Amino acid sequence: MVNAGSSSLKLSLLGSDDSLLWASELPTSRAPIEPAMVAAALADLPAAPDAVGHRIVHGGERFTVAMRLEPDVFAALGELAELAPLHQPKSLAAVEAVERVLPSIPSVACFDTSFHATMPPAAATYALPAAWRRRHPVRRYGFHGLSHAYADRRARELTARARRVITCHLGAGASLCAVRDGRSVDTTMGFTPLEGLAMATRSGSVDPGLVLWLQQRERLSAEAMANALENESGILGLSGTADMSELLARDDEEARLALGVYIHRVRAGIGTMAASLDGLDALVFTGGVGERSSRVRELVCEGLSHLGIAVDAQCNRDDAEDADLSPPSARARVLVIRAREDREIARQVRTTLDDHLARP
Repeated sequence: MVNAGSSSLKLSLLGSDDSLLWASELPTSRAPIEPAMVAAALADLPAAPDAVGHRIVHGGERFTVAMRLEPDVFAALGELAELAPLHQPKSLAAVEAVERVLPSIPSVACFDTSFHATMPPAAATYALPAAWRRRHPVRRYGFHGLSHAYADRRARELTARARRVITCHLGAGASLCAVRDGRSVDTTMGFTPLEGLAMATRSGSVDPGLVLWLQQRERLSAEAMANALENESGILGLSGTADMSELLARDDEEARLALGVYIHRVRAGIGTMAASLDGLDALVFTGGVGERSSRVRELVCEGLSHLGIAVDAQCNRDDAEDADLSPPSARARVLVIRAREDREIARQVRTTLDDHLARP
C-alpha cells in the first residue's frame, strides 16, 4: 500500500489475511518525492507484492470506484490536481516512483472521495448559481473516505444490528460521515477538506462573507488567505498549539476556548449526521485523536444523551482498540476503532483486479 500524505509517504505490505508484514515511512514535506528514496525503501521488502494499491485523495466526478492505473487514468488524475493541489501531485509522484521499481506489478488507485459518491444530490449540491455549477465541477466531494469506509465496515462486524452509523475520523484533519447500510449519505467536508469541523490547523466552516471581509481588511491575496485558513487556524490559531495532547494538558483560557470550540463543532456535526440518518445505531471514533483520547470521546458524548449515547468510564480508556465503550443500557453503541486505511485499500485492490480479470 502506498499512502502519500502532506508530510510523509507511508509504504506497507499486507499478507493475504491483511496482516501487516512490513512498513516504512518517508518524510516528504520539504521536497518532492525522489524515486531513489522510494527505491531504497522498497529494497527492504520481505517479499514481492502481487499488486500495489495507491491512496489518491481526489477522484473528481469521474472516478467513483477504485481504478486500475492505466496511462489514461493517470493522465486524468493529473488534470484533477487543481482540486487537491497539496495532495494530488505527491500521490501521482509516488505512483511514478513505485512503478519505476515495480514496473510489472499491477497498480490500483483507491480514492478518498469515492466513498461519498453515494451522497444524494441534496447533500452534495451547493446552493450556487446554475451557470457556475454547469461550467465547473462544483459539489461537495467529501474526504477521508477510505477511513470512513473501513470504520463503518468494522463497526458492523462488532455491532451486527448497526445500520445507521456515524464515523468520526478525528486526527490532524477531521471529518464526520453518516453511513446507512454501508453507503455514505452525508459528510462534513465538502469541495475541499477545509469545510466542516475545526481541526488541528484548518479553520473548518467559516462564513464566506467573513472570509471576503477579512481578505479586504487584511489586504490578503487569495494564496495568503488560503494558507491562513489551511495552516494557521483551527486549534493552533485559537491556542498556539496544534497538538491535542498538549491542549488537553493545559488549563488556561486559550486552551479551554480551543477545546470548547473543537468539541462544540464535533457535537453539532454529529447532530447533523444523525438527522441525515433519521436516528443512530452506532457512533464510531477513529483517527489519531479519536482512537487515543478518551477525554475527547467523553466530552463529545456528554452532550449527546438525547441520541441514546452514553459511555462507560471503565471501558473508555486511552488504549481501547476495536471496542464497545457503551453501557449495556445505551440505545446507540459507542465504538473506538483503529484506523486501517491499508485494509480498505487492500479490499478495493482485490475487488478491482478480480473484476478486471473477469472481463471478457
